Amino acid sequence: MAKQARATYRCTECGWASTRWVGRCGECQTWGSVVEAGAPKLQEVSATAPISRAVRIGDVDDQAAKRMLTGVGELDRVLGGGLVPGAVALLAGEPGVGKSTLLLEVAARWARDGRRTLYVSGEESAAQVRLRATRTGNITDELFLAAETDLGTVLGHIEEVAPTLLVVDSVQTIGTAEADGSPGGVTQVREVTGALVRVAKRRGMATMIVGHVTKDGSIAGPRLLEHLVDVVLSFEGDRHSGFRMVRATKNRYGPADEVGCFEMAESGIVEVPDPSGLFTTRHDQPTPGTCVTVTLEGRRPLLAEVQALVAPAPQQVPPRRVTTGLDSGRVQMVLAVLQRRAGLPLHTKDVYASTVGGARVDEPPSDLALAVAVASAALDRNFPAKVIALGEVGLAGDLRRVPGLERRLQEAARLGFTTAVVPVPAKGERLDVPASMRVVQASTLHEALASLDLRPRRSDDGR
Repeated sequence: MAKQARATYRCTECGWASTRWVGRCGECQTWGSVVEAGAPKLQEVSATAPISRAVRIGDVDDQAAKRMLTGVGELDRVLGGGLVPGAVALLAGEPGVGKSTLLLEVAARWARDGRRTLYVSGEESAAQVRLRATRTGNITDELFLAAETDLGTVLGHIEEVAPTLLVVDSVQTIGTAEADGSPGGVTQVREVTGALVRVAKRRGMATMIVGHVTKDGSIAGPRLLEHLVDVVLSFEGDRHSGFRMVRATKNRYGPADEVGCFEMAESGIVEVPDPSGLFTTRHDQPTPGTCVTVTLEGRRPLLAEVQALVAPAPQQVPPRRVTTGLDSGRVQMVLAVLQRRAGLPLHTKDVYASTVGGARVDEPPSDLALAVAVASAALDRNFPAKVIALGEVGLAGDLRRVPGLERRLQEAARLGFTTAVVPVPAKGERLDVPASMRVVQASTLHEALASLDLRPRRSDDGR
């Protein structure tokens, strides 16, 4: 007598298998992700006649996948030029960052072009969505609202309205009786998303889904969710700042390294096509302790201002190192290099370093701007205005090359900066410099500070 195969339980996140059910995966430590996979089937799958014949790739009509603009320029930029019919995009972000506000704006602008749109809300009633639409000026005839939490009813609304764009807010609130668990669970999220993807492909309907995130910032639900959809967008922002950023982490139809910039206002969400002004301040006169750098968010150059304040530390108290918008580890490293390699005494000083406008600057090419700002603050000495500093600072005090340097210089020149302090390029490397900009090349941090007259006096040598 043949032995009966034992049931296998498998994690939907990482694939870890177990012969018995457990509440927490033994591999990735995810709760509630272990489900029964069933006994393996030994019979072969028989071939069936295809519904449609396979065709040569050159005979496929590419007009069926022609992009359509959403009407929100910054979002179209991230998507690679608009939404592809039948594409499913997942927008994830922390609570209160503005996901629903952004997608309601997208739905209204899409509908204003005469394209029917269905907005399904599982978190708010239709009256509540209407109230928000009235505040943001997003009332239009071709925009339909439905407040539903049942997948079958949502699919019925899609068949009745026949929209070209579907917005679901959010996938964790939609459930189906055909799957185990409650809405928001691993199995439910997987089944609901799979059904929405299938109907989007069948009808050629662009779909945007709102997704929740966990405490560590990852998308809630099974990791399979990100594989099912075509586009994964991350909506980022600080609740203490109005600036918001949409970043593509996956895009089957365009670049996955673009970002779009927005600002939350009383009237809703506003596009910011030129965000560099948000992260810099205008000084009529040079000010000690400030320096401007150029960061790259994806392929987009953004100017950011780094500010520093250096003050004597109280006696018998360890000096403080306070950072805002900067990586604290890199700040500590740059301060150590300034002391050891540039002769700047900071071991008895409190150092406060911050960015302007809530910008997050953590890429290595911003090291030199931080070092210049700290040196200027410590010496209480100005350097010429309209100067940017770019370069990664090494532990030996050397300056390392910067990726995308030409693009950064062009952005700085466009905004009126006339001087750039940069690392010496590699041998044989040709640097295309804007005509209006003077570039000062330095191989070490000491040379860079000397070019700006920020050399410490010998009496202040703390080595």
